[in-house]
Amino acid sequence: MSSENATSPPHGNEASVVFSKDGAIGHILLNRPKALNALDLPMVDAITAKLREWENDETVVAIVIEGAGEKAFCAGGDIRGLYDARKRDDDALLDAFYRREYCLNNYIAKYPKPYIALMNGITMGGGVGVSVHGHFRVVTERTLFAMPETGIGFFPDVGGGYFLSRCPGQIGLYLGLTGARINASDCLYADLATHNVNSENIAALKSDLSAIEGGNDPFAAVKKVLDDHHVKGEEGLLNTLRTEIDKLFGADTVADIFAALDASSTDFAKETAKILRSKSPIAVCVTFEQIRQGRGMTLAQDLAMEFRLSQRTVRMPDLFEGVRAVIVDKDHSPKWQHADIGQVDPRDVAAYFDLLPEDKELKLQF
Repeated sequence: MSSENATSPPHGNEASVVFSKDGAIGHILLNRPKALNALDLPMVDAITAKLREWENDETVVAIVIEGAGEKAFCAGGDIRGLYDARKRDDDALLDAFYRREYCLNNYIAKYPKPYIALMNGITMGGGVGVSVHGHFRVVTERTLFAMPETGIGFFPDVGGGYFLSRCPGQIGLYLGLTGARINASDCLYADLATHNVNSENIAALKSDLSAIEGGNDPFAAVKKVLDDHHVKGEEGLLNTLRTEIDKLFGADTVADIFAALDASSTDFAKETAKILRSKSPIAVCVTFEQIRQGRGMTLAQDLAMEFRLSQRTVRMPDLFEGVRAVIVDKDHSPKWQHADIGQVDPRDVAAYFDLLPEDKELKLQF
């Protein structure tokens, strides 16, 4: 394997992203294992630049992205860094991070070469953004997938309105509102993953990928290797709960979802209602509308919408309070702006979706 270069500046003495070439593969290693490989702006910029270079490199047939360490692929964006930026009123960083992260998400979705994400471990938030939009998404028995943003006063971004709305039935709405954590089998059932591989066979998988010859159809060549390594996992919970989830989350409003949960006597409904009431009320309402609108959008349109949401949410008290409670002080007792969803004014929710000034809008190729 030949080493190329890494991000600058690094985190501590280690480069935060390591790039290398191994045979036909351009390899991206997210290299912040102590931070569960959380993404920051220099990492986003470095990945984007390397992908553009490899797009025009005929020796690179496909891309593989994975995380360092045994715990995580990528647990999300560097929320603490964004929290600190908010404290010092660093509007430029709050704009730049989401703008360039969403551009990367869109670029991955359009990438002309096979892009294979090895979601081996915790895959949440921003980590979903650099994996789920790729053509091939590989999970293992160690995969733990979630979009937990409503628990910190945010919303499931990085294209969540697009990919969650396209999960079977109401599964995406359930995942987005509650932040529920799911395993490999559930990811496959929800169409969030394409293949399941035993983690002990990841090295062999990468070796076989490095030996592929692109030919006329590199996507077919990659698919054959992944199919050969694919193993059938056990049935997940989502398949078992699908009928109930569709019934409970198929309501027309957030209030109707709560009413359906409260009217049900099942343990799942009771536990889900409890979880949902612990989330930021305004974030739950915004997320409901985000996923509802995302059903009729392209990914680029959805990301443009989410950029508007991001620029408004980062200036609202619930995100600041949520990060304080979960990440900074870790008391897990956020004091949300609203006591419950009944206090959330629908006009305030609608305002999150208003267009930004023309020069502030996220412009992507639709």
